[in-house]
Amino acid sequence: MGFEVGIASVAEVALITEWAAREGWNPGRTDAQAFLVADPRGFLVGRLDGEPVTSISVIRYGETFGFLGMYIARPDVRGRGFGFRTWQAGMERMSGRTVALDGVVAQQPNYRRSGFRPAWTTTRFEGAPPIPDPPAGIRLVDARAVPFDALAAFDRRHFGAPRDAFLAAWISLPERHALVAMTDAGIVGFAVLRRAQDAARLGPVFASDAEVATALVSALARGAGAPAVAVDAPGINPRAAAWAESLGWTPTFETARMYTGPAPTIDTDGLFGITSLELG
Repeated sequence: MGFEVGIASVAEVALITEWAAREGWNPGRTDAQAFLVADPRGFLVGRLDGEPVTSISVIRYGETFGFLGMYIARPDVRGRGFGFRTWQAGMERMSGRTVALDGVVAQQPNYRRSGFRPAWTTTRFEGAPPIPDPPAGIRLVDARAVPFDALAAFDRRHFGAPRDAFLAAWISLPERHALVAMTDAGIVGFAVLRRAQDAARLGPVFASDAEVATALVSALARGAGAPAVAVDAPGINPRAAAWAESLGWTPTFETARMYTGPAPTIDTDGLFGITSLELG
């Protein structure tokens, strides 16, 4: 039958997420369900004699932006060109868009050769969650109870593109908690914690300041009973790494955000943790 690249099935998206866990990326246990909602045709697999051996996610957001992730070749087929053929199929699907990715250090030279340019470094920090209460004047409420138009607008301000279907799934799937920080003036913070194979994953963490970010993470970890958490702090906001370090968290993993074109305009000062290395 040979090798061919096609759209992944629902079962294959779950398999790809398992591959990501084996690579040490520690995705959330139910992330695959939200991934599918984001762009059901955005997951490609390379099949060798009908068996999945490579993968890539190429998620379209809006009309001009896309995010690439889940670029994996099964260890037993590496070095045979199957991964690159999968990459080519993925990039063809993104034709005409600015494409972003969070690239591991070893792959960054390859991404540069494909036209990606680094914008900032992202560092994963892990550690025990903080325990303070919210600052005065801040209310923490279940994200599912917040008018969705307000939540989606706050999310887009920090992400740079519409992703409403994904967002609705991201806050409501099992094995996760989502909170919004509110004042009388409106939303000042938003964060999600989801269970994972290792430390519980935080993402996004959007907040007006470090104090709000800490309050969100503290309440989420208490609600989930999580003894350890992990967040991917973007270097484009220097306050993010400083915040994680102030909590005593340890850097464990590094990637680079890279783009093929102009980066979307976002509120970088409020970006304390990106949503997902896989989908942006």
